[in-house]
Amino acid sequence: MNKTTVPSIDSIARHWYLVDAENQTLGRLATVVASILRGKNKPTFSPHLDTGDFVVVVNAEKIRVTGNKADQKLYRRHSGRPGGMKVETFKSLQDRLPERIIEKAIKGMLPHNSLGRQLFRKLKVYRGVDHPHSAQQPQEMKLDSAFSSK
Repeated sequence: MNKTTVPSIDSIARHWYLVDAENQTLGRLATVVASILRGKNKPTFSPHLDTGDFVVVVNAEKIRVTGNKADQKLYRRHSGRPGGMKVETFKSLQDRLPERIIEKAIKGMLPHNSLGRQLFRKLKVYRGVDHPHSAQQPQEMKLDSAFSSK
């Protein structure tokens, strides 16, 4: 009989990954990044623990969507006040806050509980190629080899 091992919090090694979003499809990028944030690319993955890594996404303004989504996809937010619904298209949100598009796509793929909120804090999204995390020496990750890189 094999016993299931649960990794201790101290034994979990955290790595930093750098993902370039230039000319990447939004959903495909988001699934890979969400899997890395959860730690599904590690043999020590546990669904109830934070075993994932940090991910830095750059060039958020150059993300792509397929079909007519640039004109038809809507992003909604509500202020909590009566009549406070704001609706914005993908194209206008990409011009104004391109980081929010990637953050919202990835956040929807994480668990909707306190673990998901903890995982979401390890995601860093930036417009352009500059980011303040060069001291952590993030490994550049290609999306084709997302689960084969260590």
